Amino acid sequence: MSVDAFAALLVFAFVTSITPGPNNIMLLTSGVNFGFVRTIPHMLGIGAGFLSLLLGVGLGLGAVLTAFPQLHLALKIVGGVYLLYLAWRIAMSRSLGEKGDGGARPMSFVEAAAFQWVNPKAWVMAVTAMAVYTNTDRPFLSVLLVSVAFAAVNLPSVSTWAGFGVALRGFLAEPNRLKWFNIVMGLLLAASLWPMLR
Repeated sequence: MSVDAFAALLVFAFVTSITPGPNNIMLLTSGVNFGFVRTIPHMLGIGAGFLSLLLGVGLGLGAVLTAFPQLHLALKIVGGVYLLYLAWRIAMSRSLGEKGDGGARPMSFVEAAAFQWVNPKAWVMAVTAMAVYTNTDRPFLSVLLVSVAFAAVNLPSVSTWAGFGVALRGFLAEPNRLKWFNIVMGLLLAASLWPMLR
């Protein structure tokens, strides 16, 4: 891969990682409700899960899904249902989660990593990146370079969204504002399914 191609890949990875989608909506909400430190496992889980998805797609999983459309459809359905469940949980949250609060909790590392495998935006990003930026001359090396590019930009990008949430925490400490913020974030998360349903 040339330097220019790798620079283009970094731009693609940054733009797709920083723009709104299910992960970033949930991180903004988690930053508001739980603070930055308690959201760190969620952020790290996104990075690890997406890296494993990228490697899976790059090493042949994308071809398996193309060969078996029923499997692809099942993945979409499971992802959509889980996304709606998460949207409902967010929309119904009514208080800032504090340590020792037995009810609400941030997403764990494992939950966030597993979510990447049913996240529609993550699949589109992974398949597009592998289709556009890998080549058949050195397939393993190009898959590795795509993975490195995303790993380099992912954590700073997702951290930004959690940071935005933390910045809003004081303003949203008032219960009615927090209630409406969480309702809107839940609706936005549900709406992020639209591209998959079209």
